[in-house]
Amino acid sequence: MSIYELKPRFQALLRPLVQRLHAMGVTANQVTVAACAISVALGLWLFFASPGAAAFALIPLWMFLRMAFNAIDGMLAREHGQQSALGAFLNELTDVLSDAALYLPFALVAPFSPFWVGTVIVLAGLSEFTGALGPTVGASRRYDGPMGKSDRAFVFGALGLYIALGGPLPVWSAVLMPLMAALIAWTIVNRIRRALVEARATTRP
Repeated sequence: MSIYELKPRFQALLRPLVQRLHAMGVTANQVTVAACAISVALGLWLFFASPGAAAFALIPLWMFLRMAFNAIDGMLAREHGQQSALGAFLNELTDVLSDAALYLPFALVAPFSPFWVGTVIVLAGLSEFTGALGPTVGASRRYDGPMGKSDRAFVFGALGLYIALGGPLPVWSAVLMPLMAALIAWTIVNRIRRALVEARATTRP
């Protein structure tokens, strides 16, 4: 079970807004690039400017808004005839770049290890790459959990909110990043395994 499976309900709530954006001439690629630009700007600002713990409240706020941006660009593409080869590249690449930027500030938060935060960033990128490879073996784009993009957004959003509220993280929370890394590695294995099962099923006579 992954938070991603709740996406259809979220999309239904956003559909009236998507229709208005389409009428205004907004394109899916514009939404995709805007979401990435905001994500990178926020992540780098938190990392380099070190504005204080309260600023981490922007992480959960933006994680939620970014989820809406991601749903909107997909709906504009699918439901309003805006699918394109460029959009396919942008959709995958900007997600990985955005995630890396938004996770980066947590490397400065005790007791998290910069090594493990970096490991989570690398594995998160690999998990999305793995999912995107599904069509190359005759399967669909894989979004299997247990630690997909939406699940990671929930975890980092919750951590950002906790930090912003001023509560120092307990020493034991150092294990959270290794645990996330393990769950993302499991996600990668799941996506490979289920893509292969799907591919074999579609090739059977």
